[in-house]
Amino acid sequence: MFTLKVDNEIELQLFQPHHALALYQLVEENREHLREWMPWVDSMNSPYHFESIIPVWLSQFAESSGLNVGILYKGELVGSIGLTQLDWYNSMTSIGYYLAKKAEGHGVITRSVKALLNYSFFKLGLNRVEIRCGVKNIKSQAIPERLGFIKEGIIRDGEQLNGHFHDLFIYSMLSQDWKKRPPH
Repeated sequence: MFTLKVDNEIELQLFQPHHALALYQLVEENREHLREWMPWVDSMNSPYHFESIIPVWLSQFAESSGLNVGILYKGELVGSIGLTQLDWYNSMTSIGYYLAKKAEGHGVITRSVKALLNYSFFKLGLNRVEIRCGVKNIKSQAIPERLGFIKEGIIRDGEQLNGHFHDLFIYSMLSQDWKKRPPH
């Protein structure tokens, strides 16, 4: 099983079938909080939905086409982060994440993204990592900005959310830029 220790408080753990109920409960407890920016929230309305998606995530991991992991903060599942759209030909991926409201303000996502950047560039040998955020999602934008990503532009109507399209900012980090930074 894939596990990535971020620091003494945070661990990223590959989702397994036994995580389905805990993942459902996390979403259920944070449904209103997550609905604002996560288009899939309303469709995940029972543990069964997670029981059926986790095997897909495990297949993606086995095929090296994606990575979906739970964020454990002080031993408790508080969110999810992953590498999506893993493109080996172009040596790039995109990071997506969400966090329980009660876990905000502790640097959990920032530290988790740093760990995935290190994993992407040093272990996987990728060249480019993107993060896409709603142009009105200030909290999510703070993550790539804090970590030194370059804001490349806007993807107009880049995502459908709650019945309407909204624009996304696209941020990128290149391996050469990440590796020039002080030790991570």
